[in-house]
Amino acid sequence: MTLTVSDLTISRGGIPVLEGLNFSLEPGGALVLRGPNGVGKTTLLRTVAGLQPAVAGTVECDPESIAYAAHSDGLKGMLTVSENLHFWADIFGTKGIDAALKGFDLEGLVDRPASALSAGQKRRLGLARLLVTGRPIWILDEPTVSLDVASVEMFADAVRAHLAAGGSALIATHIDLGLEAEVFDVGPYRAKPENSTDAFSGSFDEGFL
Repeated sequence: MTLTVSDLTISRGGIPVLEGLNFSLEPGGALVLRGPNGVGKTTLLRTVAGLQPAVAGTVECDPESIAYAAHSDGLKGMLTVSENLHFWADIFGTKGIDAALKGFDLEGLVDRPASALSAGQKRRLGLARLLVTGRPIWILDEPTVSLDVASVEMFADAVRAHLAAGGSALIATHIDLGLEAEVFDVGPYRAKPENSTDAFSGSFDEGFL
């Protein structure tokens, strides 16, 4: 399943933030988004995942092929680790959680409520959901937040296995995950301010220098 983005313009709060984006993601490939904080990486991922509309351009991909992992771990605190994963397996119509438990070192925590997990353990459980979705395209927004070094490598291993099986991944991260991935800097695609001129922008900035 190929994901293709063509001449995409996206907005945050009704204001365009990135424009003219073009890229594609092929099966077995990974694309890492880079750019300064606030530039629009999260907005781009949400748009590609179909969670908000684009201002212009197209995203060609079957929405049912995408698994999206955002900053929130999306856990139900009253459910155990095992129950959380079974819940998501049922949602996505897949069977078995053993690979997810093993892949993110959660086998010793299966009966612990999610509310009793540490921040790093919650993040590992949130990412383990990816392995029960059965979906080939992973869209990941800063997935390594709250993870220690060993857990980051654990996550990178999961991504490598996913790619080797023909899946793909679009990832916004500032961390080098050691993946064979293309890097796409979104900084040069910042949208131009509406109803402004270079002269006006210059004088406006100078007032604060």
